[in-house]
Amino acid sequence: MDVATIITLSVSLFFILDPFASLPVFLSITKGLDDKVIKSYANKSILVAAILLFVFMFVGPNLMDIFGTTMESFRVAGGLILILMSMEIIFGLNMYKLGGEKGAAWIIIATPILTGPGVITASVIFSNEYGILPVIVAGIIALTFVWMVLRGAPIIMKYVGEHTINILSKIIGLLIAAMGVEYVFRGTLEWIQNYGSEALSTIIPLL
Repeated sequence: MDVATIITLSVSLFFILDPFASLPVFLSITKGLDDKVIKSYANKSILVAAILLFVFMFVGPNLMDIFGTTMESFRVAGGLILILMSMEIIFGLNMYKLGGEKGAAWIIIATPILTGPGVITASVIFSNEYGILPVIVAGIIALTFVWMVLRGAPIIMKYVGEHTINILSKIIGLLIAAMGVEYVFRGTLEWIQNYGSEALSTIIPLL
């Protein structure tokens, strides 16, 4: 495995997981709870996020085969999802609702805030490009750093401040948007190269 590739994938997954965007929600969920419970919430959130990430990493391609979806179209769809995700981060939109019992509210952190459609899409695309093993290693590294951020959430917010966290999160959102645009352009170009002539041969006789 190439170390540079592992680092690139780890940073990309960390950005898409974007733990800084989840800090305010995580703190609101754990407000008034003792340190032991906060750490327990962080552990459970990361565990569920990891399970979802790795499960979709393995079953994603099979699901695509079942639904007759090409990797090129999946890349375009994934790019659109990342763009929507970046808009949510940058403009402060909320595409989820906090509800249910507070004791199970940590699930909101695990999904959709951490392991949402953007992360699932990226894991499938990365696995197709670089192989399963490098993405697994990168996923473990990224989730470890996310876990550290969540475990230290009260300290980070105390010394860094919510305003700084929001600015950092919006910068990350912009980077995610750029990744999404790249996926859309690349997926579209690859689809034209692989299926364009076939599509034209089907359409032309109908004209």
